[in-house]
Amino acid sequence: MLKPKVIVILGATATGKSYCGLELAKKLHTEIISGDSMLVYRRMNIGTAKPNVEELQAVPHHLVDILEPDDEFNVFDFKKRIAVIINDCNVRGKIPIIVGGTGLYIKAVLEDYQFNTVDCNEAFRLELEKIANSDGNFALMERLRILDPIAAARLHLNDRRRIIRAIETATLGETVSQNKKEELAYDAVVFGLSMERETLYNRINIRVDQMVDQGLFEEVHNLLQEGVSQNAQSMKSIGYKQVVQYYSGELDRTTAIAKIKQYTRNFAKRQFTWYKKMSYIKWFEVKSASDYDDISEQMKQILEQKFNLR
Repeated sequence: MLKPKVIVILGATATGKSYCGLELAKKLHTEIISGDSMLVYRRMNIGTAKPNVEELQAVPHHLVDILEPDDEFNVFDFKKRIAVIINDCNVRGKIPIIVGGTGLYIKAVLEDYQFNTVDCNEAFRLELEKIANSDGNFALMERLRILDPIAAARLHLNDRRRIIRAIETATLGETVSQNKKEELAYDAVVFGLSMERETLYNRINIRVDQMVDQGLFEEVHNLLQEGVSQNAQSMKSIGYKQVVQYYSGELDRTTAIAKIKQYTRNFAKRQFTWYKKMSYIKWFEVKSASDYDDISEQMKQILEQKFNLR
């Protein structure tokens, strides 16, 4: 049985994935699937570095602006939705390009992670909430470190909801396993964009300043005014969380901006660590903005040979 065909462009935040993906999609007359867990949310445009209206109109995009900011979205939802989109594109004679930096999502799709979910135990959850209320999040984190040290290392001490969910998962038996086969679940070509760390960190700092100039604080204020909970999953992401803290009086504006830059740089570092696990990535190093046209052309040539597109 033939596997569905798909192209992937990944890399750390601010490496230029969106621009490169757009250029390649134009060359191949195909469509883009967002591989970013935040682009699904409507009216969250600046803090997510969402493609602008012109870019969205230039090439069809999927999994962008499909949910309200209060909605939940996870890797299971992504994997289920994206399979339908990839198959539909293939039927129409197109090989879609997944563009994004949420490593777990893309790895779960390509390597066919299997999810065995369990119903949440409300009584158990309430018990954990009581522990947190009386002894603090630290007590929960210590329990999680015993049950699942990998999850504990990944989660922030203040993210009580996810800590509780991780304890539920480890205790009640939800499992996430990956396909042990060497081959990928799709007939895929996976490209990665890399960049010298100092250059990338400088780009991240500049991007955050641009987001602020474009109205990041106003965007978050408007979301809060319309009733989006500051505890919503979407509002816990980098950028939005720090601005929420500014409006709640926890941070001043300068500190909030500095923390967004710091946490984004840390996130980029974690992304590269994650991608090292994916040995099938074909890497391209970006040294200057002028490289993207040449890189997209090289990608096109590789794909023409792989998929016999000529």
